Amino acid sequence: MADRSKTARQTRVLRAGLDRSQHLETSEALYLNSGFVYDSAEEAEAAFANPGDRYVYSRYANPTVATFERRLADFEGAEACRATASGMAAVFAALACQVGAGSRVVASEALFSSCRVVVGTILPKWGVDVTFVPGADLDAWRDALATPADVVLIETPSNPMLELVDLEAVSALAHAAGATVVVDNVFATPALQQPLRHGADVVVYSATKHIDGQGRVLAGAVLGSEAFIQETFMPFFRHTGPSLSPFSAWLLSKSLETLELRVERQSQTAALLADRLAAEPDVSLVRYPGRHDHPQRTLAAKQMDAGGPLVTFELAGGKPAAFALLNALELIDRSNNLGDTKSLACHPASTTHASLTPEERERLGIRGGTVRLSVGLEDASDLAEDLLKTLG
Repeated sequence: MADRSKTARQTRVLRAGLDRSQHLETSEALYLNSGFVYDSAEEAEAAFANPGDRYVYSRYANPTVATFERRLADFEGAEACRATASGMAAVFAALACQVGAGSRVVASEALFSSCRVVVGTILPKWGVDVTFVPGADLDAWRDALATPADVVLIETPSNPMLELVDLEAVSALAHAAGATVVVDNVFATPALQQPLRHGADVVVYSATKHIDGQGRVLAGAVLGSEAFIQETFMPFFRHTGPSLSPFSAWLLSKSLETLELRVERQSQTAALLADRLAAEPDVSLVRYPGRHDHPQRTLAAKQMDAGGPLVTFELAGGKPAAFALLNALELIDRSNNLGDTKSLACHPASTTHASLTPEERERLGIRGGTVRLSVGLEDASDLAEDLLKTLG
């Protein structure tokens, strides 16, 4: 094959990380075993003296999981990747491996609600100082990072209001403050945004979402430099056990083969639906990074390759109107999940972000009439008909 660095990413995602067994199978092999054997006691001793030289236990590493990790790292443009049992396991492990009593974390205010619990409730119990910052406010970031910090956590675009954070600017401020920059890239996916290219140090995913894309598995991933993964992340990971199952990793390796194709189509449809929703008199707000009226449209064009598969909108009639729309859906499923090939819609204020206080939701723009739409692969006209039939 030609120089892999010059080979198109869509080609590499089909071929990268493939480790065929002696049977020379076409598809990736599935290794469901938990343990491995040794030819001698001396070989076992050497394996434990030099972790990473060979497989010793699937909690540490597994051939099928390693295939997924290598493939995702290649797609992301990262040196290394470790897969986890869920997206929240990835977020928690990526933070917990770096902090302790006396550490300081600065985070964008618009985080997924479980991430806010980890950062705002769990880490402070360990003696970690936490500062939340409005993600779009560079002056606020500048003020917060005038004091040394250990970790900066960013979610961009945010869930569910699709607020963006300027990755290059905030990463520069964070590095000057001595912090490692961790980016939750789940909404953009690695197909549309590569945070490492914009200054970030670590990227985390809920691979449950678009990376799987078919509602089959729970999974997460942490990506970064070889030094970060091996020296900082692995000592925590090996002993706390947030490991991904080989079967889930096998499914994810197959899903990666179509990720770019799926997200491109979903983004095209999402852009069309955002325009249709914006034309409806009952819709008071549409948030979509690809639209001209997104308050950070210029930034979106700079750091994202498209607007993405998520659209968030607000109905003027508040919660009753939002519930009426959701209950009238016949094609689009009502679900708090996202990133599926099937379109999914939810009411964030009463589901995914219900744990926030009313004041916190209002500050983030999550209101009674807010609806989050995860666009799937259905025909755009069918989705528009189902979505708009109660409006107007």
